[in-house]
Amino acid sequence: MFDKISNEESLQILKCNYIAHLAYISNNTPFILPITYYYDSKENTIISYSSEGHKINAMRINRAASVQVEEIESINNWKSVLLIGEFEEIKGSEAKMYLHNFAFNVKNVIAKKEAINLNAIRTFSSKLDSDTAPIIYRIRVQEIIGRKRFH
Repeated sequence: MFDKISNEESLQILKCNYIAHLAYISNNTPFILPITYYYDSKENTIISYSSEGHKINAMRINRAASVQVEEIESINNWKSVLLIGEFEEIKGSEAKMYLHNFAFNVKNVIAKKEAINLNAIRTFSSKLDSDTAPIIYRIRVQEIIGRKRFH
């Protein structure tokens, strides 16, 4: 049986995970790929980072984006949250602040969700001190659609 999940349950799924799929459009073609994210409940945004490239260039042109987060126990028992929103690049000192917050919060989610993965934590921390600063962006959430299947 398929069913909608409440907004509160959808937000809880977003807060308790850190891997999502980002969908965007480039030259009228849809693309989707995995990202590491943090859900900022105060601003109702997805925060992430990337190097310069296809996805960033595409979202600078067409700011419409979707983010999908899932929790799958089995083929008959899963939850999925789809966010529809708009890309916004964060620059300057604000970007550095967001990257610090991102790294801190993703580390906390990892620590709560699974055994602490020190390699992942070092990876996030190294981004803060890198000479080639990553591009920090957020997806401003406009709509949340939550679904689940249970048997």
